[in-house]
Amino acid sequence: MKLFEIDLKKIGRIIDVSAVRTDVTMDEVDKMIEIVKKYNCVCASPMPWITKYTLDKLKDTPDAVVTGVVSFPGGGETTFIKVATAKDMISLGCRELDMVMNVSALKSGMYDLVRDDMKAVVDAAGDVPVKSILEICYLTEDEIKRGSELAVEAGITFVKTGTGWGPKPTTVDTIKLIKSVIGNSAYIKAAGGVRDLDTLLEMREAGCDRFGIGVRSALTILSEAYSRAGIITKDSSEGVSQTDLY
Repeated sequence: MKLFEIDLKKIGRIIDVSAVRTDVTMDEVDKMIEIVKKYNCVCASPMPWITKYTLDKLKDTPDAVVTGVVSFPGGGETTFIKVATAKDMISLGCRELDMVMNVSALKSGMYDLVRDDMKAVVDAAGDVPVKSILEICYLTEDEIKRGSELAVEAGITFVKTGTGWGPKPTTVDTIKLIKSVIGNSAYIKAAGGVRDLDTLLEMREAGCDRFGIGVRSALTILSEAYSRAGIITKDSSEGVSQTDLY
């Protein structure tokens, strides 16, 4: 078996379904929740204002974690605000955090600030895993490497590629680059540009551990995985129609 091979029947266990765009509606949030339940996905990632609602809707789905997002999408809040947001999300019941790194400071070469900013959130989170988002679409290869190193130094659990808001998608080469830097010191999460199952599987083989996928692509990927695994689903009869998500 290959190192990162995945059972397609259990593919939901490496997929975080997100609804974090600026224009996300309650209809899309409800679809995210339905998909997480139906496909046994590991995580739902809503915007902060709708986190409590998502937690309530998933309270009877113990295998699903709700992620609290911190400093979306720019990463430029003060450390005080990031720590306060992290604590707020955890107090609501979030069991993971996705935090945007201070991209501006990274690009300015202010590495101690970047590291200390992340470490403050990690310390505030305690046992709750923190994923630090590089937002690779704005970074050079050297900056991706440095940001990944700083995340590991700060004690981050996952190095995440992007928010999905940026103009450039994550690629397989991005995963390989990050993996070459951090090895097994942290996990890798890809987000932004994961639109089909084959891309996901190729990234998985390159060393990616988790995938953040928006509602608009998650159902396509999950349905295709189930189809290849020989599982028949009836999306339209269960209120989750692929047509509705595009």
